[in-house]
Amino acid sequence: MFRTTRTLFATYFLAVLLTQTATAQSSEVGFGLGTFNYTGDLVKFYNFKFSKPAATVFYRANLSSVVSFRAAITAGLIGAGEVPTDAFAVQRNSSFEHFLFEGSTVMEYHFLNWRDSKRFVRFTPYLFGGVALFGFSGDVDRTQAYSTVQMAIPFGGGVKYVLNPKWYLSLEFGMRKTFFDYLDNISGGDFRNKNYQYGNDSNNDHYYFLGVSITRTFYTIPCPTNPYK
Repeated sequence: MFRTTRTLFATYFLAVLLTQTATAQSSEVGFGLGTFNYTGDLVKFYNFKFSKPAATVFYRANLSSVVSFRAAITAGLIGAGEVPTDAFAVQRNSSFEHFLFEGSTVMEYHFLNWRDSKRFVRFTPYLFGGVALFGFSGDVDRTQAYSTVQMAIPFGGGVKYVLNPKWYLSLEFGMRKTFFDYLDNISGGDFRNKNYQYGNDSNNDHYYFLGVSITRTFYTIPCPTNPYK
């Protein structure tokens, strides 16, 4: 099942990428540095203390002045230690660290018409959403039967600032909603077993990317055609 999911995702990723490359008004490539973070059974709320280094590379096709398609690869470390909220968590005292690799495709919507040459705007806020496939390795619980490759829904927002017509900077924060509860190696368990090494299997784990990127734009120059043919 997971092999089929990966194959379908890869096919979709390549098909959309090739289509947008052929039809885009302009295309971009970029690189960014940032951090991964996590929430789940060990950490209930976003905690900057557990931010770990990550990096991303991406291709973007601008479909209009406000809508863009982006395909990205993001990788880095992710992990956390127990933030006790009750006596149970104190006894559990768990932690984890993984290397996480993600491939994603998202659509971006820009609130300002920042590509209008007649009314130059140096910045724009934007939102994005799409689909992703992620895999991880490291402190994996080998006693549990699960795949280390999973699906996620990335969404979030950011701000872009234009340095000049070809280069600009972005600050972005995005959440990855997963359908998986073993990213931190903690999920449901047998409550009769008093080893305290289990959590709430009804709350899935999620991870986040916060980063700054720089982008180079390449404009497509249409070839002239003969109108009399």
